[in-house]
Amino acid sequence: MLLTLAAALLGTPTAAQAATARAAAAAPLTLEATFPAPGNGWAKVERYLDTTPGFGAEQFPADGRGDQDGARRTYFGTGRPSSARFLLYSAAGWDTGAQATPVLLVHGANDNADRAWANPGESGACGAANCPSTGLAQYLAGTGHRVFAIGFAHKHGDNLLQAQAVGDAVALIRARLGVPQVDVVAWSKGEVAARAYVSSVKPSWGRAYAGDVRRLVTLGGPHGGLDYVYAHGWDFDLVSWPACGGTANAPSPHLSMTCYGTYTAQPCLGVLPSGGYDCYPGQRQLLARWDGTYGVDSSAQDWWTTYYGGQGFYTSGQGIQAAIDAGSLIAPLRQAGIPAALRTYLLAGGSADIPGVLNEGRGPSDGLVFTASALDTTGIATVGGTRLLGGLNHLELAWAPDAASQVNAWLG
Repeated sequence: MLLTLAAALLGTPTAAQAATARAAAAAPLTLEATFPAPGNGWAKVERYLDTTPGFGAEQFPADGRGDQDGARRTYFGTGRPSSARFLLYSAAGWDTGAQATPVLLVHGANDNADRAWANPGESGACGAANCPSTGLAQYLAGTGHRVFAIGFAHKHGDNLLQAQAVGDAVALIRARLGVPQVDVVAWSKGEVAARAYVSSVKPSWGRAYAGDVRRLVTLGGPHGGLDYVYAHGWDFDLVSWPACGGTANAPSPHLSMTCYGTYTAQPCLGVLPSGGYDCYPGQRQLLARWDGTYGVDSSAQDWWTTYYGGQGFYTSGQGIQAAIDAGSLIAPLRQAGIPAALRTYLLAGGSADIPGVLNEGRGPSDGLVFTASALDTTGIATVGGTRLLGGLNHLELAWAPDAASQVNAWLG
């Protein structure tokens, strides 16, 4: 059934709530399933379907490395959901918190709302030796915020599709609580989706920004883009390329690679579309060149052809510029700009020490994103504040007490 927002979410709404719901219900949303008491500090999880023409299923790696797992497989009902679907998590206290403006948390790549915001230790990878069992969701709820989070269907999905889902989630929260605006906290790749929404950077069929975000807080967001995959391609491939024994859910800058003496192609793993495959569109959209600022690691195998394109000794690829030209969103987002009415805050980490990860060491970074990128204010009309937490890496930015305290202060 098409979701009648006021009736389905509020029961018997007030006149003001009903008016807000009608204004927010621009998208044809269907509530497909509700999961009460799901754990991890959430009061419930709901699955929604946006039936707007234009959404569809994105491609997943055939070996299952990109599939939804754990509780998310149950919530979506499949490991490979259509990107027309998203999850809306409601934290405990979503209906009782004293803060006037509710908060939507937007997770990053290869992640989910449970691990990112509510249980950083769920997968055992939180950026520190000892992972907490609660996160930013519980912290903000504890300070009186009404907290929600979105869960995306594809772990490396198209940010333009995910931006539309962010808009849907904001509309749902507004309708449920009868409020005019929502605060958005976006981490890592989630920053690009959130920024695309508020900047009205969208597919031709997409909906423009509705002016319904009060504050945007970004955590390690690649505002200035990144080139990590191309700058560290050889080492990156070894953990992802199947023929070399790699299993990581990560894109490759190469089209072909020699593993154990055999030259193989793995088109689904490419940052660029190849052979009819495009499994990592969201990563291509994050790209920007940093070779002019920090150079390229010339100690890496095939470093020149990896970054600039061509046939190397073991690998071949088209290079970062071809990938940028194929659809990076960094330049379009900067050009479109964030509206002046939306106060934006940028939080960056300065510790390149993520355990078990090839850390970005060509310049100051949080291990994955350059500090200069995370604090890049190009195109942001109203900067509410910026801060560098030098002792935190990229993963810790989403849950560490210093980061949580700063986010809470910015939200007010």
